Amino acid sequence: MTTQGRALRRRAPFLMLAALALLAGLDAALLLLGLPAPVTTERLPEVHGILLVIGFVGTLVSLERAVALKRAVGFAAPGLLGVGALVVLSPTPLRVGQVLLLLGAVALVAVYLPLWRRQRDEAVAAQALGAMLAVGALLLWQSGVAVPTVLPWLVGFVVLTIGGERLELARIAMGPNAGRDLLILGGLFAVSVGASLLWPATVPLLGASLLVLVGWLASHDVARHTVRSQGLPRFSAACLLAGYLWLGVAGATWLVGGAAGDGARYDAVVHAVFLGFTISMIMAHAPVILPAVLRRPLPYHPAFIGPAVLLHSALVLRLWGGDALGASWAWRWGGVLNGVAILAFVAVAVWSATRLRPVARRAPGSTGDAVVAAEGAPAGVARAGVARAEVARAEVARAEVARAEVARAEGALVRDTDIAVDSRPASGIGR
Repeated sequence: MTTQGRALRRRAPFLMLAALALLAGLDAALLLLGLPAPVTTERLPEVHGILLVIGFVGTLVSLERAVALKRAVGFAAPGLLGVGALVVLSPTPLRVGQVLLLLGAVALVAVYLPLWRRQRDEAVAAQALGAMLAVGALLLWQSGVAVPTVLPWLVGFVVLTIGGERLELARIAMGPNAGRDLLILGGLFAVSVGASLLWPATVPLLGASLLVLVGWLASHDVARHTVRSQGLPRFSAACLLAGYLWLGVAGATWLVGGAAGDGARYDAVVHAVFLGFTISMIMAHAPVILPAVLRRPLPYHPAFIGPAVLLHSALVLRLWGGDALGASWAWRWGGVLNGVAILAFVAVAVWSATRLRPVARRAPGSTGDAVVAAEGAPAGVARAGVARAEVARAEVARAEVARAEVARAEGALVRDTDIAVDSRPASGIGR
């Protein structure tokens, strides 16, 4: 068996655990929408949000971090999170699953420590702070705190994780002080998360800090330029910018409306963050992250566009027609179509990985000569070439900075080799 085959065989089970958590979460979403679902249990609707945020997103993030660590002990985090999600679904006492999920989140924090010592990177520090918020969320949930009260902690987990990821991917375009700025803004947001638990009246400040953070991310992200490119870079950039927009919607809702434990405002915040932002970011990065984790190419195809457009269109239907205007049919159909969009994206990804062949490509019109293949080059060589291409393009023109993201995205497909290089992380909740 080849090295690629062994890596796929070792890591695919963790991905399957995440997939099971996703399917269970979508099943629970149907129940919450008042619709029939393939599986019906009393516990499913209650754990819908935890399944998707911690069981699905948390397992993906921790798997990618374990691959970056390149130590067997790192895989304890995705194993505990994935198995914990399954136990939460089972008739086993809920506390058992809660403990496993908590241990998995603690293990994820522990994985970030050697990654931090390796590079002293602010991006890793931001992601570690996000993992600490996940630990806090699970401690609160295990202590009997309602999920709506825990919501800001879960939001902090995904926002800081993805924010750190964007810093890793687009560091040159973001500038030399980007790491410091992200840590400051992320730290302020984390403080506001804690304050919202102690003093619910401070939730508008939480919304304001989130708006500042997402405004900084959107204004510094190279996606502003790559959206004018072609193929995968344009698709990824569109998903990124749409995700930032939805995160801004959540921040504005908190700022204007304050805390909400249920109802339309709560529904809007939850799904703007965990569907509009998180799932959109996962769609943007899947062609880069999954090949690095599984050592199997995931070539881009225009078919990826359909599920992404459906995701955001359905979310507009749900939040505007359902939450804002009060049309129950829009709320319900928007929720159903969101689930369809996620499953359609998974189907396209599987088809791409099994049927399409990766090809070496050059960013159209680029000034650099780097040709980055989808699989096979040593990670250190690929990253060095990408960095040189990025610098050259940034010096030529703003538009050429966009193509730096092209090369970096494609170069990431070969990052997971025997050369130790820090990798990058991936990412609905209803109750």
